[in-house]
Formats: sequence, structure tokens, C-alpha cells
Amino acid sequence: MIRRASLVLVGALMGATAMSVIYSAGMPAVAAGASTYKELSIFGDVFERVRAQYVTPPQEDKLIENAINGMLTSLDPHSSYMNAKDADDMRTQTKGEFGGLGIEVTMEEELVKVITPIDDTPASRAGVLAGDFISEIDGQPVRGLKLEDAVDKMRGEINTPIKLTILRKGADKPIELTIVRDIIPVRAVKSRVEGDVGYLRVISFSEKTYDDLEKAIVNIKKEVPADKLKGYVLDLRLNPGGLLDQAINVSDAFLERGEVVSTRGRNPDETRRFNAGPGDLTDGKPVIVLINGGSASASEIVAGALQDMHRATVLGTRSFGKGSVQTMIPLGENGMLRLTTALYYTPSGKSIQGTGIQPDIKVDQPLPVELQGKVTMEGESSLPGHIKGQNETEEGSGSVAYVPPEPKDDVQLNYALDLLRGAKKDPAFPPIADKAEVTK
Repeated sequence: MIRRASLVLVGALMGATAMSVIYSAGMPAVAAGASTYKELSIFGDVFERVRAQYVTPPQEDKLIENAINGMLTSLDPHSSYMNAKDADDMRTQTKGEFGGLGIEVTMEEELVKVITPIDDTPASRAGVLAGDFISEIDGQPVRGLKLEDAVDKMRGEINTPIKLTILRKGADKPIELTIVRDIIPVRAVKSRVEGDVGYLRVISFSEKTYDDLEKAIVNIKKEVPADKLKGYVLDLRLNPGGLLDQAINVSDAFLERGEVVSTRGRNPDETRRFNAGPGDLTDGKPVIVLINGGSASASEIVAGALQDMHRATVLGTRSFGKGSVQTMIPLGENGMLRLTTALYYTPSGKSIQGTGIQPDIKVDQPLPVELQGKVTMEGESSLPGHIKGQNETEEGSGSVAYVPPEPKDDVQLNYALDLLRGAKKDPAFPPIADKAEVTK
């Protein structure tokens, strides 16, 4: 296994915009023509008119920010401007840790409900329990807040205190806790043993993903002897993407050699190829990759690489179809410009932009009755203004993105387990390794 640093990052927020992509310290600039500067002068005139004469005094920084975003969103759905707060949120996502309390929460009856406190975090040490309702944060009522606003209030600088008022079933009065924030690591990979199969769910591609994956595989090997272990399920469903170098490293974890992905920009000399090195963490055990309409970008790179190299069988439904790469360019006042600068290609030289990854074995996941008609199929091809892929057809990309909360109801997972155990047969499993598809 050869781990390599990369300036390239990729990702998508489902049905909307890109999460993160290339960081570049310097981009070559080409001087604009005289007509362009004339148009910019007109923009300045319009801005001054609005600033001076609009019926109510406008917020000038918002005017400029919206104008910039208007220009960028006219290019494609994944190019945008991020102000200082948005840029900081993006850095938090890619870093894989934040200052906070350590609780997984949801919204119920207009209150923040604790799903579970994370072990060995400030919240668990303070005595927060699953099922608790948070009614006040620093003396301010939670009712009326959106979940993301309440989460923002609970996050903050490490070593700073926060006061929570908690309603607990069985308690005769509200419980008040003062908790000191600490660094909370976000698990990028969750794993477990399904009898004689190792289950690996990659939630996102942050800076911690490869390390989390490596630890998960080590733990599975400790729990199940090599002669008993049938193989691995790599679950990439509902994974919106993230860092490209982590997608490369995750692919490399299962490969001994060969190309993982290539990126091609505006100019031919911007083409970059990324290859796997020796060292398969799973010792060549069979692998089945699960995908659905919620698998985008970095997760599609992994699925595409393992599929083309015939290292794994891909099972599920068609992926989101985001095959573009963005460049993250720092701007003044800690803002960032996120600009689409390249497309990526699987080892066979195929672009999945607007088409997605087609599974080797198509298995639909039925929706429960209460969700039927409420969950729609989304993909890159359905986003207004998306870059049309070279292989894109009217069929487009994407599929329904749904995973049941209980493994027993997970048709796709159980189909994969049956294949690995030999209870089901399919010509696509196992793949024939010596027929790997690579760019000629």
C-alpha cells in the first residue's frame, strides 16, 4: 500500500452542490478582452445604482456575494463562492473533526432529541443519555430553531462551556448540565461482522477515511479467522463523496496494481493519472461494493476503479453520476472559490458524468409504505445547468437513495451476503481478475 498526498478533492451534496474539491495555491490567469472589461464597468454602474437608489438600503456585501454566486451557478451546479463561515464548515467536513459535545441528534416535537452520546466525549462524561430532549441551549429555547441552527449553537471552540437544559423521561424536573466542548472525531467508516463476512460502511471521504478503513479491516481480521472469513461488503450507499486522495487510497486498499482514476482538465497537459501500489489490505478476499442513487463522486471513483479492475462486484442501483472535479481557491477574508476544473475517468477511460456507475448486479431496495411517493430519484443529470456528460443519454443518472435502518430489511445487503456465502449465484460474481478494463 503506497499512500500519496494529492491536491485534488471531490464530492457532492445530494441533489444540490459539490461539497469539496481541488485546493490550488495558484491558478494561471489569462487577460480578459476589452469588451469584458466594458461589461464589468456596466456591472459597477448597476451596483452603484442599487446601492444608492434601491427602495430600502441593501446589504452591500450580500449584493456582491449573490452576484458572484450568480455568475458561478450559471456555469454548473458545483461551482460556487463560499464566504468565511461556509469555507470553515467545508474545512470541518473534510478534516473529520470539530469542536463540540459528542452527541448524535435529531429533531422531534420541536426539541433536539439525543439519538446517542458518542463514547468518551464531553456529553457522555457529563451524563447525557440516549432519548434525552434538549429544551434550552445557554438559556435560549430550542423551539423555533431548525436542527442545523441548534447544532451550530452546540458546536464551538474547544475548552468553552455550554449550558444545556434537558428533559428526561422519569425525571421530575428539567436537568441542567454545563459541558465543556472538546475535539469530536467524526467516524468516516463504520464496521461490523455479519457472521463470516466483514461489513465496511464508508460514510464520507474525509482526512480520516483511509485510517478508519485500515483499523476496521484489522479489527474484522481479529474477530474472524482468515479461513472462516468469506469476504467483505464495502457499502458506499448514501455516500456523497469528499477528498479525492482518500478515494484513491480506499481503492488502493483493495488493489495490488493498476490505474485508479485519471483527471482531465481544460488543457491536455493538465491530465493526471493515479495508480495503485502493492498491498491488498483484505488479502485478496472477495469484495462486493454496494451503491445507490446516494453514491456520488469520490464513492463513484472507488466503485468505478474496483469494477473496472475486476477486483469487486458492484451491486445495487445506478449511482448519482457526478464525474466532475472542482478546484478550491482561497480568497480574501477567508472565503473560497469552488470552481469546476476537470472531469475524472475510471480506469477504462470512461466518464461517468451524467450517467453514473451501472451495477454489475442490479438489486432494487423496496421503499416502505410510508415513504412510497415521497422519495424521488435524483442524479447529476437532473440538476439544472449540469455539465452534459460525453456518454450521457436521456436515461440520465441516479436512482432512489434509500437504505433501511434495520439490516434484516436491507435487501441489497442480504443479497450481497448470500453471494459471498454461496447461497446465491450470479455470473458477475466473482469477477474475473485477468479481464480488468484499463485504458489502452
